[in-house]
Amino acid sequence: MSTPIVLPAGFAYVGAALVSTVWLITWQAITVSGYRKKSGIEYPRLYAEKAEAQASQAAHLFNCAQRAHQNTLEHMPLILTTTLVTAVKYPLLAAAACAFWSFTRVLYTVGYTTGDPAKRNTRGGILGEIPLFGLILGSTYTAYQLVLGA
Repeated sequence: MSTPIVLPAGFAYVGAALVSTVWLITWQAITVSGYRKKSGIEYPRLYAEKAEAQASQAAHLFNCAQRAHQNTLEHMPLILTTTLVTAVKYPLLAAAACAFWSFTRVLYTVGYTTGDPAKRNTRGGILGEIPLFGLILGSTYTAYQLVLGA
C-alpha cells in the first residue's frame, strides 16, 4: 500500500511562484527572439561574434538578451530544487522567495538589455541573490530537519 503525499498548507503559493519562473523564461525567450531577428543572427548561433557585436548595436543587444536568458537558465536548477525543498516545511517563505527572485530577474533582464551589462546588477541582479541565498539556507535547514526527523 502506498503512502499519500500530504502537502503543507500554503503549498498552492509555491505552485504559483514556480509558474512565475515559467513565465519569466518564456518572456526572456521571446525577448531574445526579437533581438535575434533585429540583429540578423541566425540559428544555430548562440551569440554574435565579437566583431559583429562591436559593429552592430543590434548584435550587441542580442548578446545581452541572450546572456540574461542563459544566466537565468543556469540558475533554474538551484531555484527549483531549493524552492521545493524549503516548501516542505516553509511553503510561504519558499513561495515568496521564488516569486521575488523571478521579479528580480525581470529587472536583471531589462537592465542587461539596455546595452550596458553593468546595469544588470543595478537593476535586479544583486537583489536577486538575496532570495536565492535565503532559499539555499532554507533548503539546507529543511533537509537537516527532515534527516533528523524534527
